[in-house]
Amino acid sequence: MDELDMEYHGTLREKLDIKLLLLFILRRLPGSLKGETLSDLCLEYGRIGYFEYAECLGELMDAGHVEASFDGYRITEKGDRNCAIVESSLPYSTRSHLEKTLKPMAEAMRRLNMIGATHTVSEDGCQVELKLNDGVSNILELRILCSGEEQAKKMEALFRKNAEKTYHKMIELLNEE
Repeated sequence: MDELDMEYHGTLREKLDIKLLLLFILRRLPGSLKGETLSDLCLEYGRIGYFEYAECLGELMDAGHVEASFDGYRITEKGDRNCAIVESSLPYSTRSHLEKTLKPMAEAMRRLNMIGATHTVSEDGCQVELKLNDGVSNILELRILCSGEEQAKKMEALFRKNAEKTYHKMIELLNEE
């Protein structure tokens, strides 16, 4: 048995523990999590079966602790409050491994939430709207008329990838003498 297996020797068996695991994961993320990613995390770190996972997730949704939307699952205020009270009962090794795993995911989600890139097609052409938020308000809002939807999608993708660089380059250009 390797070190990781020894740490997880106490597999989560009780429904309450599995529900707590689900809430613990969702509580650490600033947005919705795809169902596949959530199930992968629970199955890996909780060492539970898929059917237990699905049943507990359904019960959490019925109780109003978790909500589902087109982009995934998210913890509700009620779920957040209740999880905060009892999350320390989750095994320490599980919590620490999950926190290490979820930290980069949470940072990526925060960044993604601060970047907006959309386009609309009209008779006049295709307009791209790009936004960058600093967590408080938009620090950049830019609308560009482009030749078509293909170019708009390319602009959106490049902006999402390089939003901070784009912002800094624009500031440099606008401050040149």
